[in-house]
Amino acid sequence: MRHLGHTRGAHRADHILQTPDTFVRAPLPGMRNATAIVHVAPAAGAQFTQYTAEFEAGGSLSPAAFQRFLYVLDGEVEARGSALAAGDYAYFPPHSGEAVSANSPARAAVIEKPYEGLEGAGVPEFFTGRESSIAGQPLLGDEALEVRALVPAGAAFDFAVNTMTFQPGAALAMVEMHVMEHGLLMLAGGGIYRLGDSWYPVTAGDFIWMGSYCPQWFGAIGKTPAKYLIYKDWNRHPLE
Repeated sequence: MRHLGHTRGAHRADHILQTPDTFVRAPLPGMRNATAIVHVAPAAGAQFTQYTAEFEAGGSLSPAAFQRFLYVLDGEVEARGSALAAGDYAYFPPHSGEAVSANSPARAAVIEKPYEGLEGAGVPEFFTGRESSIAGQPLLGDEALEVRALVPAGAAFDFAVNTMTFQPGAALAMVEMHVMEHGLLMLAGGGIYRLGDSWYPVTAGDFIWMGSYCPQWFGAIGKTPAKYLIYKDWNRHPLE
């Protein structure tokens, strides 16, 4: 049907649903033997950039002047001598000088954002982690909805990245409206997402951007758990 101009994708003032049939690939400066699917950027009104980096064997991503968070989706990449497999992640402070490379084909979700320092909060340092080693926490006491925080909660960090796993039939307890914006990549399963006044079926591979104060709600549908990776800006005063 996409050949007849049909897509589940949507672009509204306060949200974007980008589905795989709409993806456009192009290398970014500093990429070698790799390409990017840019999901959202300041051109769309976001205050950060998120893209999927697709590495060929021998591919690499050069160091960035801004902070970078990377979550491996498939294959294996290397950063500062650490091999990162699917479900592993790394944080790179601004001007860290750290490149990312892949000896074989791999994919990674990459989030980049100018760093907003906070007096007395210290400076973030490079770190790596493994999602499976993070203890899941129920959201608002709901054992069917599990959150894993991948970025430390300290005030040195001006954003958070979590994974959220919904058992079949689980749903957010409320429609949220808040100042924080989100970048969300569906990793597994599917369900229904309310964005603004619209309701969208979503599935693994979809990307969603939610602007500030966009009404948002999700419920998992199907026989397998739904899971997504979600970014939000926080720990800073809105006037700053």
